Amino acid sequence: MKKADREKKVGFFAFIFVWLRLQGLKVPKHQKTMSRWLSNLFLSQDKRQGLLMAFRNSGKSTIVGLFCAWVLYFKPETRILVMAADHALAKKMVRNVKRIIEQHPLTKGLKPKKLEQWASGQFTVNRPLELRDPSMLAKGLGANITGLRADLIICDDVEVPKNSDSPNKRADMREKLEELDYILTPNGMQLYIGTPHTFYTIYQTAPDAKKPETEPFLLGFKKLELPILDKNGKSAWPERFSEENIASIRIRSGENKFLSQMMLTPVNFTDSILDVTRLKAYEGEIKIIFANNRDYLKIGEKKMVSASCWWDPSFASAKGDNSVIACVFTDEDGHYWLHDLEYIKIKQEDVDNAASLQCQKVAAFLERNHLNSVRVEANGIGKFLPGILRQTLAQKNMRVAVLEMYSSTNKAERIISAFEVLLAERALNVHKKIWSTPFIEEMREFSPEGKTHDDALDAVAGCLSSEPVRLSVKFALGETPKINKWQGTSKQFSAQTTFEIE
Repeated sequence: MKKADREKKVGFFAFIFVWLRLQGLKVPKHQKTMSRWLSNLFLSQDKRQGLLMAFRNSGKSTIVGLFCAWVLYFKPETRILVMAADHALAKKMVRNVKRIIEQHPLTKGLKPKKLEQWASGQFTVNRPLELRDPSMLAKGLGANITGLRADLIICDDVEVPKNSDSPNKRADMREKLEELDYILTPNGMQLYIGTPHTFYTIYQTAPDAKKPETEPFLLGFKKLELPILDKNGKSAWPERFSEENIASIRIRSGENKFLSQMMLTPVNFTDSILDVTRLKAYEGEIKIIFANNRDYLKIGEKKMVSASCWWDPSFASAKGDNSVIACVFTDEDGHYWLHDLEYIKIKQEDVDNAASLQCQKVAAFLERNHLNSVRVEANGIGKFLPGILRQTLAQKNMRVAVLEMYSSTNKAERIISAFEVLLAERALNVHKKIWSTPFIEEMREFSPEGKTHDDALDAVAGCLSSEPVRLSVKFALGETPKINKWQGTSKQFSAQTTFEIE
């Protein structure tokens, strides 16, 4: 279509106004905001990638349906792909757009004469170009989209509870959505609409300091966010949602669901058992200092008195259990320092030599953290690894004790009992490098029913359970026992006994 012809056509807001006037409705303030934002995004010469987030029952799907109809009115040669979590939801939007085109006074000339071009899941309008793909097509997430081309992609509620409640499901969803990059034409527009259903929502356009372990899926996308309550606590749609109605919704749905679906705040729908906010982050590194005829190990300026290391091995695939090793140090005050943690990965081509390669990585981990013992969970496949690890350490001339551990208690119970007291007392320090690993995600989404990955949690729990409980001890007259090595007790020392009991 020529530019001159487009200039004769009405803008999106006028298009909406005509439609809603026919329905006997007014355009609420928040829907005016949506329409102007969508119009500006579509007409922009810049990067046309957008995220529209609005509270539940705000009418965002209605506005986006009208937007699709207006795009086909404004530029009939446009090819629109609607992607939703399931095919039925995507078809619902396509049917809605068909109904608008049939009834809107400005779009009646778009309906084709051939019925086969006017199907329920796809349709083709009268357009100036002969194109292979239909004007609008509905697809469910995971459907085969190879060979399709689209000028506008609408991702309508692609994130739902059933595909976002575990790390594996979220990774699978992201992988499927990344395929859309190969479908979109150059200078095409991509629009996501929805509400968050998990703390690790895909609806994130910029880095978030609260979850540095994940990268924003929609990095750089333009975002319009319309929660039910504004920054002053006023309703975004007072005619439909009064303060009393909002308060009632909050009580009925529960705080987490209200925050997620009405305030657009990414949260876990179940309260986290292992509260990440009670961890203390630090940046200090290990230093070995020789003084008073012995070695001392410090993290930053804090002296450590003991350490433990736990390896929970696995040979599973990338989406199965992980092989994880962790080490925890304890300071003089009985506080714990989770200093290092590694997800041991072996390339697929090296899988036949996985045991020895994992042991090599474990040896390197022990060496860089100055550890003199490691506990290996020997249940299942781990039963032959301690022997291989001892051989590896001997070849490297490393004097490290390898202790075989057999777990008989429930894993979830082990994890909870190891973490709960330390978190309650804020006595667990975690190095900042660990905040960018899946360990933090495992903590946030830990489930006693074992529905999510907890391999790193299990390894750290093993470390914590292996460490003795230490109390802060102040020696009389400022004396401290002489210790020959950084970890362990002195060969001899005498306690101060010149005191009286009253």
